[in-house]
Amino acid sequence: MITGASGFVGANVARAMLAGGCEVHALLRAAHRGWRLVDLRGATFHVADLLDRGALDALLDAVRPRWVLHLAAYGAYASQTDTAATVRTNLEGAVNLMDAAAARGVERFVNAGSSSEYGFTDRAPAESEPVAPNSLYAVTKAAATAYATHLGTSGRLHATTLRLYSVYGPYEEPTRLIPSLVLTGLRGTYPPLVGPSVARDFVHVDDVVDAFRAALRADVPPGRVYNVGSGVQTTLADAVAVSRAHFAIEEAPVWGTMPERAWDTGTWVADAGRARAELGWVPRIAFEDGFVRTADWIAAPERRRFYEALRAGRDG
Repeated sequence: MITGASGFVGANVARAMLAGGCEVHALLRAAHRGWRLVDLRGATFHVADLLDRGALDALLDAVRPRWVLHLAAYGAYASQTDTAATVRTNLEGAVNLMDAAAARGVERFVNAGSSSEYGFTDRAPAESEPVAPNSLYAVTKAAATAYATHLGTSGRLHATTLRLYSVYGPYEEPTRLIPSLVLTGLRGTYPPLVGPSVARDFVHVDDVVDAFRAALRADVPPGRVYNVGSGVQTTLADAVAVSRAHFAIEEAPVWGTMPERAWDTGTWVADAGRARAELGWVPRIAFEDGFVRTADWIAAPERRRFYEALRAGRDG
């Protein structure tokens, strides 16, 4: 069972699980956006509210999942500003789902955490370091991670948390940086840009899917947390240079054409050593290669038109 299957990472995970021969049940909220699900053939869809424990209990009793992958979230995008929705989805809903899974002896529960749980840092933080979340979204994700760890170490649920860094690839929201660079690059220009030194650890969604697979199958203690990132820091200047070279853009980028966001920082990189050692997970797709794969995926004529419409707010 996968929550958040209508989202970017969830849709990719669902496709991979189906391709691997799993019976996939996608748990969706009533107001989900369905464009990522149009060609998701073979999954069974369920509409349920994570806040409704009775509905969750009934659904898990009916489906009896061996594994539960929790990817539903709210508040990661600048447009998602509802405080109550952030707390309800990321914390209350996650606790309800974990408790329901624990009560039914689910074999493995994988919780999608976030690198934002660490807050600002001047290095690649290890999972053993204290978190210092600097946004409501990060606070709620850190709290859900702490609860998953508590359930794991107390023996109630084999819960694992993957702290995802800056995931990109097919099906990403068109307003995000990489799709924006692709869509404008196809026209020979750039999107609005913050400063060139703003940094991210970009990890391709195919590598992230592999991390979920590894977390389900690895013989690791319950309650563990793993950083899932490339281990390579990419600045905005680096990303723009890759786009400029790929699309042969003649004009130079103009920096500072959009204001920096509260979470922008010059240091954002993963220490994925624990994931390598314990999950056997190694990121394999370098940013340049991943960018080209993503650009080729978006550039297909029908998909490009659809992405342009989504970016303009005319569909979705």
